[in-house]
Amino acid sequence: MGCGCLVALASVISPRLALFLLWLFTDRLTIAFESGWIGLAGFFFLPWTSLAYAVAFMPGPGVGGFGWFLVGFAFLVDLGSYFSSADARRRQAYA
Repeated sequence: MGCGCLVALASVISPRLALFLLWLFTDRLTIAFESGWIGLAGFFFLPWTSLAYAVAFMPGPGVGGFGWFLVGFAFLVDLGSYFSSADARRRQAYA
């Protein structure tokens, strides 16, 4: 099983686990993010977006057409995660 398959399986469990495996076994995050702080902030606040950006990033041209679609979709998934958890907390407070 290649590293790509391992990361894909890990992302089903958790995007943070997939990012950790990418950091541990490849130099993909170093290539995609100029600063380690940006990658670390993405790990904590926008994990799906960071994972999509790291996967879509190509050295030289950066992120291309369909890659931006993936990053945008991942951003919407991150936002949906935040809004659904806030809604669940609000419902629990009134229950």
